[in-house]
Parts: sequence; structure tokens; C-alpha cells
Amino acid sequence: METIHPPAPDIVRFGIFEANLRTGELRKRGIRIALQEQPLRILAALLDRPGEVVGREDLCKRLWPEGTFVDFEHSLNAAVRRLRTTLGDEAEVPRFIETVHKRGYRFIALNDSFPRAAPSINRPASPATIAPIVRKR
Repeated sequence: METIHPPAPDIVRFGIFEANLRTGELRKRGIRIALQEQPLRILAALLDRPGEVVGREDLCKRLWPEGTFVDFEHSLNAAVRRLRTTLGDEAEVPRFIETVHKRGYRFIALNDSFPRAAPSINRPASPATIAPIVRKR
């Protein structure tokens, strides 16, 4: 069965932050914050599926191309730590990113400015039902 997720919005606001997923910018109170590519990709992956666990393996695939030789566990942990530091978040008392032990991470900060998407739809995948998603901006 294929899980179909609605497309994430281009701009997501949470707390005092605003992430523009199209341009790859993160702002804090309107001021652009420098964020390395890997932590930014992790944030984008979590914002694509707010409230859901994004697996460590999924994040590794998103961060490093197949055939890359790297200590995935250490590198992923370091990238998440950099993201949390930038957001002023803590693993022990998370406001934005929750660690789900041995599984992955979940984005937990939703507020009124975060567009609420329809729930995911589970259905069997078939070539006749797969079509490109078009979203208006």
C-alpha cells in the first residue's frame, strides 16, 4: 500500500521561525539564519510530515546519495544536533523536534499559522491511479 501525503506548503511558520522550503531559507523573527544544507534537509523532511515519525533510514537516504561512505549514525545525530541548536531546541525537553527512540524524529510544533493538511490516504498503488500532483501557489 502506498501512503499519499498532501504536499507541504512552501512557507511554514512555527514559534518565532519561518521556513521557506522552496528557497531553503530559515528566518527567526524575520531575520535570515544561516543553516547548513544537511540540517535544512532534515527540517524540510520533518515539515513534509508534521506529527509523523520520519525514520532515521529515510533521513539518511535524503541526506546522502546511495554509495556514499559515511558514518550515517554519527553524521545524522550531528546534523540533528546542529538543527536543534539553531532552533534553540533540546532533545530532553523538545519544543520542535522529538526523538522517537531507535526509530527517528517527529516535528511536534504546530500552531495556527501552520497550514493544516488533510490526513494521509492509504490505498493500493496502481499505475492508473498515480498522477502528478499540481499545487497552486
